[in-house]
Amino acid sequence: MSERVHRSVMNIKVGMLFYVLSLFLAFFARRIFLDCLGAEFIGLTGMLMNIMSFLSVAELGIGTSIIYFLYKPLQEDNHEKINEIMSMLAYLYRCIGFVIGAIGVIVSIFFPWWFSHLTSGLPLVYFAFYSFLATSMAGYIFNYKQLLVIANQKQYMVNAYFQTIGIVQSLVQIILAYYYRNLWLWVVVGLVFTILGIIVFNHRIQQLYPWLDINLKKGRHNLKTYPEVLKKTRQVFVQKIKDIILYHSDEILVGMFVSVVKVAFYGNYTMIINKLNFLVNILSEGLSAGVGNLLAEGNEKNIMKVFWELTAARFFILGGIIFSLLMFLQPFIGCWLGKQYQLDYIIVYLLIFNLFIRYQSAAVYIYIGSAGLFSDVWAAWTELIINLTVTVLLAPFLGIAGILLGKIFSFFFISVFWKPYYLFSQGFHKSVWIYWKGMTPYYLVFAFFTILTLWLKYTIIDTYVNSFYSLLIYGAALIIPLLTAFFLLLFIFTNGMKYFVARKPVVYSFLSRITFNKLA
Repeated sequence: MSERVHRSVMNIKVGMLFYVLSLFLAFFARRIFLDCLGAEFIGLTGMLMNIMSFLSVAELGIGTSIIYFLYKPLQEDNHEKINEIMSMLAYLYRCIGFVIGAIGVIVSIFFPWWFSHLTSGLPLVYFAFYSFLATSMAGYIFNYKQLLVIANQKQYMVNAYFQTIGIVQSLVQIILAYYYRNLWLWVVVGLVFTILGIIVFNHRIQQLYPWLDINLKKGRHNLKTYPEVLKKTRQVFVQKIKDIILYHSDEILVGMFVSVVKVAFYGNYTMIINKLNFLVNILSEGLSAGVGNLLAEGNEKNIMKVFWELTAARFFILGGIIFSLLMFLQPFIGCWLGKQYQLDYIIVYLLIFNLFIRYQSAAVYIYIGSAGLFSDVWAAWTELIINLTVTVLLAPFLGIAGILLGKIFSFFFISVFWKPYYLFSQGFHKSVWIYWKGMTPYYLVFAFFTILTLWLKYTIIDTYVNSFYSLLIYGAALIIPLLTAFFLLLFIFTNGMKYFVARKPVVYSFLSRITFNKLA
């Protein structure tokens, strides 16, 4: 097994381990926090964290740009060049941290108008926000070195440290919330564990890269040496603005157009979906640095082979998530929190469809990012304009459904049609029809199983599920054979899944015999 593949597999294994641990903890914690701290406070923290996401636009996409320039010197083990790039990153991120702090203080001036109706009071709002702000600033000023670890395909280290600290933090917050029901204490715990995480992680980085020498003065000077960094940054900046508005504005918009309490209701659904998003992203984070190194090698045949492997793996995972959500999301909310926390079915289906649109071309986005293809800034502006226009027109009348339609309309055409064309024409220098020929079987198989899933939901789940126990029994009885059949059809009709399974020759040999289907 090559070093690149080994590290990719390690990233995925560690990511999956912490995913399972954090998944169970998150559902338990959400119930405790809602019961002990109240829906209003949970809605408030959701809105404040979304505001922090907006402030992170000051990062300008510098991290994405820097990672792109680290691939080659890491491959060559060029310590001098790595130190030059990391010093430049340290200087830029320190500036960003202070800029975010200043903007955050300015934004907080408007809190008396935004949160005057909350029963918890403005002092708590300010205390929570400034704690989140300090956490964000510290991340930029002290934790920038994690980008080196990620570019070096050691994302598993970042996951291991920060996820472990996050799990311990959640456990402490659960205990304190249950016994003391103190909102201020909940916020303090988060700040303390952030500081602890920074100290521990930076100590480990020093052990891993003893040759790493950060010089802020040289970093500032290096900006002139690497003008392409600023060029890439300008291209990524608009993409970052678009991503923040599309993916991190939900709670703010719900609070504006509906209510802060509904933010908590909506947050219950998005928490589940975000946890499932994390499952999808484990594969991206595990392989994206590997893709960057693969592109640097320039083996065209291997580049295309891995692209279709990645597409197949992502589609299978996405299928498992979408089919599970269609069948179980609404009854799960009812069993977990109570029917009073359920949203309308139209909102649920729009949430799921938005998830599919977002991730169906995920392999395309991984390759675009790894290849540094960020020049199509018009596409980001187009998404932004469509999103804001549709949201402003529909949200006052349709509420949450209008907000989701804004996201779907803005993302659909760019994600499904433009980005694949952009990658194949500018990155692979091939006809986009190769992409559509390869993707057609994925869409057809996925559509068939979506229809089958909905039929199973209406005929079985809606009729017989009325408790966690029945949800577990029917869930296992339905989803396991459904995903098995989905996997087999992907194996039969797509080369990408065959490539992926062929990494395990014994499994590939068995499946090719029982399906009478082999690679051409």
